Amino acid sequence: MIEHTETIDEFLARHSADVEEAVRKAAAAEIMPRFRQLAAHEVDQKSGPHDLVTDADRNAELYLTQALAALLPGSVVVGEEAVHANPATYEAIQGDAPVWIVDPVDGTRQFVRGEDGFCTLVALVRHGVLHASWTYAPARDQLATAVRGGGAFLDGERLFAGPPEPGRDLRVATSHPDYTTDEQKRALLALWTDGVAPRACGSAGLEYLAIARGESDATAFSWEAAWDHAAGLLLVEEAGGAHLTLTGEPFRVTGGNSLPFTAARDAATARQVVGLLSGAGPLMP
Repeated sequence: MIEHTETIDEFLARHSADVEEAVRKAAAAEIMPRFRQLAAHEVDQKSGPHDLVTDADRNAELYLTQALAALLPGSVVVGEEAVHANPATYEAIQGDAPVWIVDPVDGTRQFVRGEDGFCTLVALVRHGVLHASWTYAPARDQLATAVRGGGAFLDGERLFAGPPEPGRDLRVATSHPDYTTDEQKRALLALWTDGVAPRACGSAGLEYLAIARGESDATAFSWEAAWDHAAGLLLVEEAGGAHLTLTGEPFRVTGGNSLPFTAARDAATARQVVGLLSGAGPLMP
């Protein structure tokens, strides 16, 4: 088992390419053969009609669980489908071992509809610290990576989010109403105001990538499942962005966050969005 953060850095220096290969192989073996080819028996509901799971989700997660655990002995894997089957699995995020946080198909609804807006998300975390992430959109053949302190990259090119363009409405992706409480709905409604152009989010991982690329300005999300956020939050950070919860603190992958929260292209935009969500109004930089 890894004993020091420095050893994680050494592991990443040696094996980042191996992780990338595992992510690509999982998608090639288990996801893309089912893209636009899903049979009815390969799609199930979890909590409701907007919460879907497919054989691609399950099989890709099994593939990654085996591959990632083998790459880093002593590590554990927290995957969306494993947690659905056994919620106690999620507690590993709080432990001492390095944790791979995996969302095998982020954007399952889009995948089921035959749209290309889905991705596979992997993040390496220890003691709540995000060390590295991989965001792979196989139908678009795009791979975004980030290493703490080492920058964010899309297909090998450095990403810089940069501040939003002055005078333009902020483009903010928000939680789907099906995943919000009444209180969260009221908070999110504050974004329907002058200077903001809110819209419903798609794949969370691809929303984070859009921010890191400077194509979108912020998110406003009302749930904290680590597999949806871990990879993207590090990507945004390493591209120069920021994330804040309603209490003004950065989002914690270990949980207990004040929701909704935001990730944004820069710290000033994050403060502005949190100000609206908290009812304080836009906050100046």
